[in-house]
Amino acid sequence: MRNLKVILSYDGTDFSGWQVQPGVDTVQGTLASAIGRITGEKVLPQASGRTDAGVHALAQVVTFVTESVVPRENFVKALNDILPPSVRVLDVAEMPLEFHARHSARAKTYRYRIYRDAICPPFLARYVWHYPYPLNEGGMEQAAALVVGEKDFTSFAAVDPERGRDGEAVSNVRTIFASSWERSGEELIYTVRGSGFLHHMVRNLVGTFILVGRGTLQVEDVTRILEARNRSAAGATAPASGLYLVSVEY
Repeated sequence: MRNLKVILSYDGTDFSGWQVQPGVDTVQGTLASAIGRITGEKVLPQASGRTDAGVHALAQVVTFVTESVVPRENFVKALNDILPPSVRVLDVAEMPLEFHARHSARAKTYRYRIYRDAICPPFLARYVWHYPYPLNEGGMEQAAALVVGEKDFTSFAAVDPERGRDGEAVSNVRTIFASSWERSGEELIYTVRGSGFLHHMVRNLVGTFILVGRGTLQVEDVTRILEARNRSAAGATAPASGLYLVSVEY
């Protein structure tokens, strides 16, 4: 048996998320089908985490076990020949059998892109949240710093019916190592690195920081929202189009 680690990049716009579902296109289902055509096996590749519908990945990490003798470098070319242009395999590596894309992960980095100019170029519209309205960007930067550390992020977590089904302990405590906003031309970009993330957590953080930027919330309200441990205390979920899984660390 071989345990292969795949580095996968995808445009999530036309997919109903990562996780395989009947009757819709998903990244997991599309990749599983491609692997099956090459190996003749029925496999269900496991990712470092389940991205939602419309969310993109620059370097998602995926593992699957196979008895195939196809050389790893041939997997890259063969998979990319089969997969749609919106999904690309960047690398395939041999790993020990105990390595698992999700369980072995130690940290992840996400990025969220907001386009600030009045007119969003049509070629960017699928990949950003177009928000041309006035924002106190300095206040948003101050608010972002308040979520750094080990905290209970219940207020920023959507209900996830899949959690706990495989016997894993259910806790909403996560450690955020870095959280910041920066300007890059017409884009305001949020980057967050943490030990792990809850369902919709990054998009809910962004939606709350936007309220700070608008003046609906004050910077210090972010601490109050964290302490409330109540989803209704935080802002609305930001659109999926601006979110990217950037990297996974092991």
